[in-house]
Amino acid sequence: MRQERTFNLKRLGIILLFLVAALWAVFVFVFPTSKPPKESKIIEKFYTHRATYERIRDMLLADDQLVRVAAWGVETTKPVGIHKPPEGGFPVNRYNEYLTLLSETTAKAAFRERGENPGVVGVLVWASGWGGDTRHVNICWVDHEPVNQVDSLDDFYKTSKPRHPVFKHIDGNWYLWADW
Repeated sequence: MRQERTFNLKRLGIILLFLVAALWAVFVFVFPTSKPPKESKIIEKFYTHRATYERIRDMLLADDQLVRVAAWGVETTKPVGIHKPPEGGFPVNRYNEYLTLLSETTAKAAFRERGENPGVVGVLVWASGWGGDTRHVNICWVDHEPVNQVDSLDDFYKTSKPRHPVFKHIDGNWYLWADW
């Protein structure tokens, strides 16, 4: 009887060890890396899809009730809240156009400052983290030259923490924005 119990405990230990190893493997291979993409890759993708980014910008500047848009829906100021069209009154065809354009750029979401004349509109191209520790990289159109600019996001990532959000100029009023 005692040998049988010892054998069962060993078998249970082996099974638990296997489960822990399997969970670790899933975590390592399924969850995305926490390092942002190289600045050069993001800028290259911007130039490849520049017309699409400009269309997203034009739409964001025109849609004053919109705050954010992504596959999960839209956040609007009128009515206030997050809705999945057709709920909330945001036009379904407009929402679908945003989703198509975001898909073309492989972006996750688009956003704008509130109000009639937003100073910043942007597209979320990368995010990683949990809760309040999420880091982002956006491609933004800014109506004025930002003061917190860096020469290289890749070099910025190597600086000591805590870091403050920065911009990296791309072209014209287009910038990368990172808070990582």
